[in-house]
Amino acid sequence: MLISPAPARPATRWAWLPAQGHWKYHLLLAGVGVCVLGPLAGVTAAYMNFSLGFFVGGQVLAGLLGSTVTAGYGSDGKHGANYIQTAAASVASMSGMGVLLQAMVWLGLPQPPAWRLAAYLLCIGMFGAGVGMLYTPVLVDRMRLAFPSGLAVANILRALTDPALLRRSIGKLGGGVVAGLGLGLAAARVPLLGAIELSASTFGAGMVVGARIGIPAVIGGLTGWTLQPYFVAIGWLQAGDPFRKIMFLIALGTIMGAALVDLAVIFWRVGQQWRSRSNAVANAQPPADWQRVHSARLLMWIACWGAGIVVTGHWVLGQPMGFLALAVALVFVFAMVNGISAGVSDSNPISSAFVMAIVLMAALGLKDPGVGLMAGAVLLVGVSVAGDMQQDRSTGWRLGTNRVVQFRYQALGILMGALLAVGFARLFMDAYPVLLLDQTVMKAGQQPAEWNAAMTYKFVGVLRSLTDDKPFQRTAIAVGIAIGAAIELLRKVIRSRAGYQRKVTAGGAARVFDFALDAVVLPSPYALSFGGFVNLPTSLWFGAGGVVASLLETRSRGGRNANAALPPDMSGTSLFGGGLISGDALAALALGAAGLFAAVAAT
Repeated sequence: MLISPAPARPATRWAWLPAQGHWKYHLLLAGVGVCVLGPLAGVTAAYMNFSLGFFVGGQVLAGLLGSTVTAGYGSDGKHGANYIQTAAASVASMSGMGVLLQAMVWLGLPQPPAWRLAAYLLCIGMFGAGVGMLYTPVLVDRMRLAFPSGLAVANILRALTDPALLRRSIGKLGGGVVAGLGLGLAAARVPLLGAIELSASTFGAGMVVGARIGIPAVIGGLTGWTLQPYFVAIGWLQAGDPFRKIMFLIALGTIMGAALVDLAVIFWRVGQQWRSRSNAVANAQPPADWQRVHSARLLMWIACWGAGIVVTGHWVLGQPMGFLALAVALVFVFAMVNGISAGVSDSNPISSAFVMAIVLMAALGLKDPGVGLMAGAVLLVGVSVAGDMQQDRSTGWRLGTNRVVQFRYQALGILMGALLAVGFARLFMDAYPVLLLDQTVMKAGQQPAEWNAAMTYKFVGVLRSLTDDKPFQRTAIAVGIAIGAAIELLRKVIRSRAGYQRKVTAGGAARVFDFALDAVVLPSPYALSFGGFVNLPTSLWFGAGGVVASLLETRSRGGRNANAALPPDMSGTSLFGGGLISGDALAALALGAAGLFAAVAAT
């Protein structure tokens, strides 16, 4: 059950609020998180994955809006807001996985009934949550990894106990939603906006990440566009093919190369931390009540849902048990590896986990793209949810939120998200038939301007290699790995120098040089790769949003007051950008639903 024993009623500002811990309290929070904010964040995540190929987590959006409900509890309201954002973010994370249905269509696979897919996704999500919780005592409690996003959300929830700050933050977010909704509706009606391929969500995503991420994405896109004739000349592309048909493989390799360097550094640091803290851990006090987890129940949870993946995958969806069991086993590996990566660098490379799993399965004899997709989905969803679980637990660790109750809210979110993942995917694909077209076989002039679907593109591209082996594709991945590893190694060597860090901290020309190095000369391979997954106009709008946000932040930095210590997630530009994404998603949903209703009425 979700309900915990009800403590004595604390003093509240709003008399109508139920007592904390009472069943009405949990009903209120679950209703807001799962039934209101979760679907809002879910449709945003689904839209972003269809239009861009990645999505911004719903923690900030849900934390802000949830805080309007829990503000009446004073400083204790942070726990309720944390429960709300945990549930809503889980709905969003699962909803974004609807691109797996799009991949089925592109591969020409028959779509099974919705309930079968939902049951399969539910088992994977619940299993991933259990594995994430299993590693929490190691990654969060013992290693004390930073989990930057978890820290940011914790800071946000603490800060939002200030009613004035809450009103200002909601105002920025709401303004972005209205602007995104208006631009999204206008883009579908005004030819000029369509001609320039305006995307409020892409621009908003750039505002969220800033220029240090946006500019490398533009460089990556321009590099692919410039090299397109060369790729045609050497036979890697046919005349008229979009550059991303080969650049996505180089971009995947770039991510993998950078990840190899990052993981080597991460494991070295973790080893140092482990040795330095071994004595402290040995002498540590027993965990507090809010940290306690029922280990036997957790292991049973993992075993049951892991078996559920194999059962639903084999007997319901007709997939071979061997590859399903291998995928389940690999989740334990990648949930730890990716968890450490997210804890240190805030990057959870789920695409790399998917691709590496497919490569391993191919080495073991996998030839069927359909089997690869369904088995790879276990890695994609399971590792994504496990990473969310660990990040949410890091937030709860900083706030002192009850870990078991938070787990239950996440489970509720996964349940709703599994249903919405299938529902939103079907809705968007029915409303926008262009999403059904396989972009991996389309020419450059045929590529849809608004729906890049970069995640689907790279998954389908990798799966097609199982039956259409082209040696130059492996060469492209190897080139990408070398580029990513070299860039990331140089970045780490240069920026680790104490003298360099002192000069950058002092400001002036050194800080400008650091920005140029970080964004232009040696940009992050993770950011650079984005330009290889999408069409050039998308990279340009994404980069424009990042540049505008950074310029506005730089201009306003000198006038900041006591709120200067707030995390970047709460900057005015970041909140406005998040609102643009949500508003544009709502516009797309409204236009698509209107079109469906009109078609039904006409028949």
